[in-house]
Amino acid sequence: MPVDQLSAPLTKDQAYALVDAVMERDDLALTASAHENEETGEWFFEATCESPPDVESFVELARQTLGEAVDFSVAPIDPEINWVARSLEGLAPVIAGGFYVYGSHETGPVPGGLTPMKIDAAQAFGTGHHETTTGCLEAIDKVLKRRKPRHMIDVGTGTGVLAIALAKRTRSTVIASDIDPISVTTTIENAAQNGVGTQIVALEATGVNHPTIQRNAPYDLIVANILAGPLMALAPAIGKIARKGAVVILSGILQHQARGVINAYARQGMVLNQKLQRKDWTTLILEMP
Repeated sequence: MPVDQLSAPLTKDQAYALVDAVMERDDLALTASAHENEETGEWFFEATCESPPDVESFVELARQTLGEAVDFSVAPIDPEINWVARSLEGLAPVIAGGFYVYGSHETGPVPGGLTPMKIDAAQAFGTGHHETTTGCLEAIDKVLKRRKPRHMIDVGTGTGVLAIALAKRTRSTVIASDIDPISVTTTIENAAQNGVGTQIVALEATGVNHPTIQRNAPYDLIVANILAGPLMALAPAIGKIARKGAVVILSGILQHQARGVINAYARQGMVLNQKLQRKDWTTLILEMP
């Protein structure tokens, strides 16, 4: 399938607003993101679309959302190149919450006292470099210092990095679910590579709607690093599979979205224990009293 990248320089607030508007529709883009050029400080909106993209619809949506016209540029994406892998090659290892996340290109020794996880770039989200993932790793570390959960689930597992972190630290079984079959396959491969293949039960599931997930409920630790909208929609379902006294770690939340997510889970009886902020992103640690 030919794929194009549509982009435009915007302010930070404009870029995030347009991402939200695009992702509310299912007919414009495969993915949309806002990012900063750390060298120049300039912000960009980017969308990956089936070729050719509907530029006129993007222009109209930008006019409705931002109140002004936006000049988008379009460039083809070479299908023979794994741009995810290429963009992440050479990235330095990540240290967060006592975990050491690195790719196979990293040949240096693992620092002492850290829990190593080898996670390579793949066709699934999550190498440990994003603020949402580091926030979750730090939250997991905080929770495991005061609790010993036995029934755990990672909802929206991506590459399995959070499930693997839990499995390594607790030496217990962790359910890892994702709506994307590629993520499930990637998680299985990464779990085996990290020596916890027998501890990870990877499932293709929409939210927590899977017989294995329901059969193993209730859970005393639930992790979900997705996006604010899906997290709020999942609040009732997650509330039903949470044990009394359970801890729920949520991320993929922009700072201005945190209050909405907190309120959605408060309606399920959960209370905020701690909020971790990394750049524009928030990770929440909630508890079911």
